[in-house]
Amino acid sequence: MPLTHGPTEDLVPAILDAAHRRSIKVAFHLQPYKGRSDQTVHENIKYIIDKYGKHGAFYRFQSSAGKVLPLFYVYDSYLTPPEAWSDLLTPAGAHSLRGTPYDGVFVALIVEERHKQDILAGGFDGMYTYFASNGFSFGSSHQNWKAIKAFCDGNNLLFVPSAGPGYIDTSVRPWNNHNTRNRVNGRYYETALQAALTVRPEVVTVTSFNEWHEGTQIERAAPKKTVTRLYLDYQPHQPDLYLQLTRKWAEQFNKEKEQWLM
Repeated sequence: MPLTHGPTEDLVPAILDAAHRRSIKVAFHLQPYKGRSDQTVHENIKYIIDKYGKHGAFYRFQSSAGKVLPLFYVYDSYLTPPEAWSDLLTPAGAHSLRGTPYDGVFVALIVEERHKQDILAGGFDGMYTYFASNGFSFGSSHQNWKAIKAFCDGNNLLFVPSAGPGYIDTSVRPWNNHNTRNRVNGRYYETALQAALTVRPEVVTVTSFNEWHEGTQIERAAPKKTVTRLYLDYQPHQPDLYLQLTRKWAEQFNKEKEQWLM
């Protein structure tokens, strides 16, 4: 989301400080907002790096070319035409970030298959899938990840598949029941993580840590019921089931990456 002078921005230093205490790095996910354009994103990036770039928890990614740069996820990037993004993200662009102190690794959201070419034309460094519901979109369908990865490899782009533990958003989108995905006591999550590792990506993301309204949280969960809602829990398993699974697969990912690089 765009940083504004208000409650949202006030949380950022606290988040960075808490992450730093636990040796966690924080990357920024740029949400769409009214009037978002390549020019306003230029201003956003400059602001973020000037204000937070020296913080110990600010995440930087080491690219295959050896550069170490901030990594930004750009959500719903397809709302802006690739011609506009190229002004920001290609060296010859009208207000390019490339080669400046505000350069970074910019990863766009792939939803439809045609977005592959748009992302390439826009000058992005890669693409990510985000959604936790297998089959919800072209990008979020596990069966398509091999082809997307091949496209990325052929064009020197990052591919970042996103795994999720399940999906149920009918509390906020009652009409979307067909995209519900049952957790199956952790098996759905492990299937998604296995599908991600199979394509040998450099980065895997998880959707999400605590997005309860879409039923994708992996944080600790105890049984809870209110007058209007029954919250999901992980019984009969322990409250930290998905944190345990995440640790297991993160260790597996690191182990396999060492073998890929040999």
